[in-house]
Amino acid sequence: MYSILVRFLFVLSAETAHLFTMHFMRVALCIPGIKKLLNTIYKNENPVTFLGLHFKNGVGVAAGFDKNADYLEILETLGFGFIEIGTVTPKPQNGNDKPRLFRLVKDRALINRMGFNNEGVEVIAARLRRRKTKLIIGGNIGKNKLTPNEEAVNDYAICFEKLYEVCDYFVINVSSPNTPGLRALQDKDELLKIITKLMSIRANFVHQGHLQKPLLLKIAPDLSTEQLDEVVEVIHQTNLDGLIATNTTIGRENLRTSASEIAAIGAGGLSGAPLTQKSTEVIKHLRLKTQIPIIANGGIMTQADAQQKLDAGANLVQLYSGFIYGGPGLVKQIAHIK
Repeated sequence: MYSILVRFLFVLSAETAHLFTMHFMRVALCIPGIKKLLNTIYKNENPVTFLGLHFKNGVGVAAGFDKNADYLEILETLGFGFIEIGTVTPKPQNGNDKPRLFRLVKDRALINRMGFNNEGVEVIAARLRRRKTKLIIGGNIGKNKLTPNEEAVNDYAICFEKLYEVCDYFVINVSSPNTPGLRALQDKDELLKIITKLMSIRANFVHQGHLQKPLLLKIAPDLSTEQLDEVVEVIHQTNLDGLIATNTTIGRENLRTSASEIAAIGAGGLSGAPLTQKSTEVIKHLRLKTQIPIIANGGIMTQADAQQKLDAGANLVQLYSGFIYGGPGLVKQIAHIK
């Protein structure tokens, strides 16, 4: 059934299809009996404990799919065990000009250059305070496009403080290729500055009686082994709680889509099947160097891909492109991996 729906949706532009589908699902859940039916079909109870948090299952929605925490109930109904919202920035921003999301159907892939489009931390925090679901929610945080890198730490601090009471874990995003200069923040000194600041804020919250929320770092798949080793050094130096491996890649190797079509699309991060092996290799390298908890993201298109990530050393997995191409059936398959 989902394959038939995909044929219709793929007639629309990628971003339009996303908005249409989520709007359709929101309306459908208002029809008596539909939510109960979907819960019956896609209920995925396979509890996992990770970083002290209790997940319904180990399959999450990667950041970028529900930027503004608009679709929490829908995604829970479709069987996900957790949702990572964002990337959230202090001020609202429109992101890059459209079109900015593209399908590479021959490659089962996407290219995006969304540019952290979101409604801003104030609006998103207020929406999360009203949420009905008790599903685990991660807050992926970043900086505004116009914030210079030397002031970026302040943007991360603002988002962390304002979301602290409404998210269950946090992810520092310094690895998106779609905000100019952002990946420079993956350098050791810059990372230390951001992580140290957020750890200090977290300590203040704990001192006030709040729970200690896990703090993770999302890294790019394009880091060299030397850069990955520097990330590990930072992890050990700061006692960071975990990693997400990986974000999208700027690479364009071994694609079936024609070079002319790729050139016409232009810049952006590539996700989906072409990223599968690259992200797995990053996880393998990290696991050799550290026992830090890892959430796998990148190129998980099948149950076998998810198993490969777990075998490489990941603890949980997240979907984006795999969900676009495989639908909630894929979530169900992966959620029941033993």
